[in-house]
Amino acid sequence: MNHRTTLDMPLLSTGMLSVLIAQFFSALADNAILIAAIAIVKSQGMANLVPMLQESFVLPFILLAPFVGQIADAFPKGRVMLVANLIKLSGALAMVFGVNPLTAYAIIGVGAAMYSPAKYGILAQMFGAAKLVRANGMMEGSTIVAILIGVILGGLLADHSLQAAFIGVVSAYSIAAVANWFIPALPAEKTNANFNPWLLFKEFKTSLATMFGNADARFSLLGTSVFWGSGTTLRLMLFAWVPAALLITDNQTPANLMGAVSIGIVLGAVGAGLWISLANVNRALIGGLLLGAVILGLAFVNNLGIAYAVMIAVGICGGSFVVPLNALLQERGHETIGAGNALAVQNFAENIAMLVFVGGYSLATQAGISISLTIVGFGLLLLVVIGTLAVMRVNARNQ
Repeated sequence: MNHRTTLDMPLLSTGMLSVLIAQFFSALADNAILIAAIAIVKSQGMANLVPMLQESFVLPFILLAPFVGQIADAFPKGRVMLVANLIKLSGALAMVFGVNPLTAYAIIGVGAAMYSPAKYGILAQMFGAAKLVRANGMMEGSTIVAILIGVILGGLLADHSLQAAFIGVVSAYSIAAVANWFIPALPAEKTNANFNPWLLFKEFKTSLATMFGNADARFSLLGTSVFWGSGTTLRLMLFAWVPAALLITDNQTPANLMGAVSIGIVLGAVGAGLWISLANVNRALIGGLLLGAVILGLAFVNNLGIAYAVMIAVGICGGSFVVPLNALLQERGHETIGAGNALAVQNFAENIAMLVFVGGYSLATQAGISISLTIVGFGLLLLVVIGTLAVMRVNARNQ
């Protein structure tokens, strides 16, 4: 049976601070090691493998989706986060000791797949609906600041010392694991969980049907999937766009531009916490609609200062779009199939979108399409997809 408990903790409780610290260092390490892994494959003359790195990370999210939500709901989520961080740490150590970067990054993906439904699902247990958007804003803020520092440090260290980069990554994962010990041992949401693979697969199919059958959950799933699919692809595009448009060939500049997006997302998340609640969540569509237009403009930029401004604008639009949708999905999931299962469904949908978007970018690269033209097509695609989502949402509301 589902054990639906919401403690409605203060936003600045010790438990929440522990979650934020663990998430900060875990996300910092996730992003620093991506830059390091990109530097490794580039140094080996295999820059064409950069999209494959992202796909090796994403694949565990899809394959493990039927299981990780059940794990997150069957055990105290803080302990699940601890185990997941230890798996990430093992992947980082594997890369340190010379394991193929694709394999090592896939191990980190396994840990991240376990970590995600637990880290967001725990918020729905800790806070009621009135605080959930603000709690998500704090979580996203912690995450994005970590991404900002992680990509900048990763780019800086990758250009100078991969050994120092890996020391930083291992230390960050270790700190995150320690912080996990201080997260409250909240009760498991499901006390009758089973781990029979076939039954879990059937239950996951039921969870998919339940979430996509709910208008609010479907809106959130589609919106966040488009956001993360586009965001992941844009990060990889920067490593091709910077040399082509700005004539800069280091790892630091694209990493810094990724950091500028992170700053924008923090600003967008703060704005969403103040201006958007679950009662008026449709306001998030404004940021989503602007996202495609801003990315489209990137194709016509050839100045580093303007590029930073565009990247910050991309982040503001994205943050104001995705944070409210995350909160909406958690609340609907907590009410129905359990927040952990809901987040597993979300990860499944989002990572399929990432595979599709990154796969499309890989095909464009292999076909010899210029990066500027690829970005134009990418921006137009986002305008069409999010515009269609907005029309669907308005029609559903009218009905």
